[in-house]
Amino acid sequence: MYLSKKDFLKNNSLSIAFLLLTFISLCGQIFSGLHEYNNFLKEHSQPAVQLLQYISSGHFIQATFENWESEFFQMGLFVWFTVFLRQKGSSESKQISGKEPVDREPKKRPDAPWPVKKGGFILALYKHSLTYSLFLLFIGSFLLHWYGSNKDYNQIQLLKGKSGEGMIEYFCNSRLWFESFQNWQSEFLSVFAIIFLSIYLREIGSPQSKPVDAPHAETGE
Repeated sequence: MYLSKKDFLKNNSLSIAFLLLTFISLCGQIFSGLHEYNNFLKEHSQPAVQLLQYISSGHFIQATFENWESEFFQMGLFVWFTVFLRQKGSSESKQISGKEPVDREPKKRPDAPWPVKKGGFILALYKHSLTYSLFLLFIGSFLLHWYGSNKDYNQIQLLKGKSGEGMIEYFCNSRLWFESFQNWQSEFLSVFAIIFLSIYLREIGSPQSKPVDAPHAETGE
């Protein structure tokens, strides 16, 4: 079926908006981070680096994937927890009791996704593919955060005239876990905020909110 450019933009406007915001924010991070990193190098009598050199530096890799890691972690947990945990009155929760459309077993309808039609192991994976994907993105981001943080740490140690650490040794370094936990706690708090605030507060027109006239005790679907 042919879609015009206008239809494509309308059908994907939410994804496009956040992808653009991601790109703009990432550009802002790169250029401000480059300036910050070169100031750091200048303080240690080291030559400044160019843009491409900065993107491959531990400073950039650690800062970027430290944040991505926490985002994918909280979203993965949120998707998984909402399968079996409830919050009465929240638009982010399933009903306290009873079955909902998302709980039904998939049927091989003509318009069903191909993994449903395939069945077997493929369907078993597809039934949990959203959670699996988010956790795989979390693991990948954590590994890159670990690598970047270790690289940045070793550079700092070198400038101080001290020896660095290997990846395995650095896994037990409090610096790595401080970077992770400071982001995890903020992500978990933000998820709590939307779960709890959606009980009492509203945003007309948003699927993340209940109808404005809905009672506080009404759990969202």
